[in-house]
Amino acid sequence: MELKRLARLSMLTAVALIIFAVELQIPNPFPIPGVKLGLANIVTVYAVYRYRAVEVAMLVGVRITLGSLFSGNVMALLYSACGSFLCLLGMLFLKRIIDERHIWIASVFGALLHNTGQMAAALLVTQTPALLLYYPFLVVAGCLAGLFTGLCAQFILPRLKLFEP
Repeated sequence: MELKRLARLSMLTAVALIIFAVELQIPNPFPIPGVKLGLANIVTVYAVYRYRAVEVAMLVGVRITLGSLFSGNVMALLYSACGSFLCLLGMLFLKRIIDERHIWIASVFGALLHNTGQMAAALLVTQTPALLLYYPFLVVAGCLAGLFTGLCAQFILPRLKLFEP
């Protein structure tokens, strides 16, 4: 990988971590624990459409690892990893079908896959099938959050093209 590309990916990772850290400081307006906008995913959605799969996987891996350490919640690493990589796989597949003008659609599906991965991890860790009652709330929240982050990524994508070589 060329040095310029690595520097760009590092900057995107730093931006995603800053957004994540800022979002941690915002009180959760939803009464459902664990539901948040996931604003750092704007960077991931953007990167899926601009970088190679392995590069985006590195960005996501570093972001979730450092994010878990920064938040002081290392157990969240397991849930985030399961959700993020299932989301990433789905979005990389959808990238082949959905063009840049409809990124928000890929983002909604990505959010649903993220929630599905997190729920699978929670079920494996806790061995509590009653957690599935929580899943419909996650689906609704994921659709709304995915729509918001996808629209944000769609808005910034053409503007960031100005800074690309």
